[in-house]
Amino acid sequence: NGNSGVTGDPFARIYKSFAKQNFLTTLGAKMISVEDGSVEISAPITQSVSQQHGYAHAGLAFSLGDSAAGYAAMTLFDPSCDVVTAEMKINLLSPALGDSLIAIGRVIKHGRRLTVVAADVFAVQGDTRKLIAVLQGTMVPVEKT
Repeated sequence: NGNSGVTGDPFARIYKSFAKQNFLTTLGAKMISVEDGSVEISAPITQSVSQQHGYAHAGLAFSLGDSAAGYAAMTLFDPSCDVVTAEMKINLLSPALGDSLIAIGRVIKHGRRLTVVAADVFAVQGDTRKLIAVLQGTMVPVEKT
């Protein structure tokens, strides 16, 4: 939606929470879009996140996918709640080569206590996107601290 937490934005709390993610800031991650049940996050592929073969490390794909899926769940929970990951599985499909990774998180089934989520992670090179990983997991609401 591109509002980036503008006053009156129903997703301002999502942007505010994301801004506190020191690890994602270290990775250069940016919130691209937020909608009900869906969040998109990107990060550049740099030397500092590469593995020994020159691909983006799987940890980058996991971190972006987990965060996108978690924030997608958070969009559907009561504003008094944050979320934490209860479990998350990743399938790595292809080497992550390109300029950046984009993770698109979505809610599969929203529940009061458990929400099943998924994320697709793409390597981006110019105008081309290649699916490099899929994640599926469970998010749990927690009281804000």
